Amino acid sequence: MKSEQSIWAQYRANQAYDEMMDGGGQPRQTCATLSQYLQSLGMEAIKGRLSAAEAAILEMGITFTVYSDEGNIDRAWPFDIIPRLIDFQEWRGIDAGLRQRLRALNHFIDDVYNERQIIKDGVVPTELIASSSNFRPECVGFKPKFGVWANICGSDLVRDGDGVVYVLEDNLRVPSGVSYMIENRVITKRVFPELLENLNILPVDDYPTQLFEMLTSIAPRPEDQPQIAVLTPGIYNSAYFEHAFLAQQMGAELVEGGDLVVKDDDCVYMRTVKGLEKVDVIYRRIDDMFLDPEVFRKDSVLGVKGLLRAWKAGNVALANAPGAGVADDKVVYAYVPAMIRYYLNEEPLLPNVPTYLCSDPEQCAYVLEHLAELVVKPANESGGYGMLVGPHATQKDIKQFHKLVQANPRNYIAQPTLALSTCPTLCGDRLEPRHIDLRPFILQGERGFVTAGGLTRVALKAGSLVVNSSQGGGSKDTWIINREK
Repeated sequence: MKSEQSIWAQYRANQAYDEMMDGGGQPRQTCATLSQYLQSLGMEAIKGRLSAAEAAILEMGITFTVYSDEGNIDRAWPFDIIPRLIDFQEWRGIDAGLRQRLRALNHFIDDVYNERQIIKDGVVPTELIASSSNFRPECVGFKPKFGVWANICGSDLVRDGDGVVYVLEDNLRVPSGVSYMIENRVITKRVFPELLENLNILPVDDYPTQLFEMLTSIAPRPEDQPQIAVLTPGIYNSAYFEHAFLAQQMGAELVEGGDLVVKDDDCVYMRTVKGLEKVDVIYRRIDDMFLDPEVFRKDSVLGVKGLLRAWKAGNVALANAPGAGVADDKVVYAYVPAMIRYYLNEEPLLPNVPTYLCSDPEQCAYVLEHLAELVVKPANESGGYGMLVGPHATQKDIKQFHKLVQANPRNYIAQPTLALSTCPTLCGDRLEPRHIDLRPFILQGERGFVTAGGLTRVALKAGSLVVNSSQGGGSKDTWIINREK
């Protein structure tokens, strides 16, 4: 077998915080067993395990869809076999911070559609909501069960060079990726079965059960066993694998808009071979504007006519609720620490990344002068689209964004270019550091739940800070290690 020297000799974490190795090139305490295990395997055996993982991905049919000019392309899920490890003691603080954050966000959404006290008190400017493309006037005055609008949230976390974990953004509309978190663990168990037996790693396979229990808790008829459906746009959606996976895991029905109908009693029914069956809860994976052609886009063939009417009548629960996206706005993100203090009377447990609001003339002037140093993002894009990473941008890109920001300052925020933490990644014949982030998934219904870790996304290109799979990124299994037991 090759020595540890041959495995780690050329591994250099550069200027970023490395999740595996400390500044002296020694494995962090949480990662010592993994580091030694990889050394004992040797590079050829590690590459063999990667081949086994790739074969398992093909066998299991784990795919995602890339949209391109040439059409929609299904690709095997890009997976790196070297896991990312986090100590349980650190994770406890992150878990508490994520729960706190989603509670505050749900208070904010409910307030915005009802009393608007946070606006009246001057904590959040009224023009922020008036100019929001995700505010839905049709939802004003409604109160969902438990006051929870965003039942499922995927918050993106990053660790900077200072070792501190920051919240980069909150995804409250139709957050995706949780199925890949679960499947990553299944693949890792195949690839490193002996390693998982020797470490106390928190499980992630309880998520479908927790999701089912949360959806059950918001049902209009909690005394009965509710009929739950997952509403998908269909097989051409990039996250269709996940829609089918979660429906199957929960024992729920996977439906498209044409499978549902709203009758004169303002209830939702599903077409089956036995006739119409009432649906109590819909986990919708369709954007607001396509949900109901009676209210939103008239040309939508993805949604269900009358769905909003049934929801407002209290006959069906929708997760996430229409209008929840008002808080899924990178400008609103900047106010989340203030929301936590306002609604919960607590200090934020997880910090935001410092954020410049281009809607503020003084902050906008600074951004325009420092575009080459900053990351500039549109308020409501996702998937890594439409953003400028200043240090990696061309002069042409910088000039273009100068015009875009000037033309519509409300639509842009800017943040410092973080030195995202790195993790060893198998690149050809060697292990190299690649930048990563983490998307844990938080549920809120009658009670809250946070996944043990989440989906670690990795920028597979050397030096890249863009981790989205649609932009060439991949993923890793995430291990929360409890070393106390």
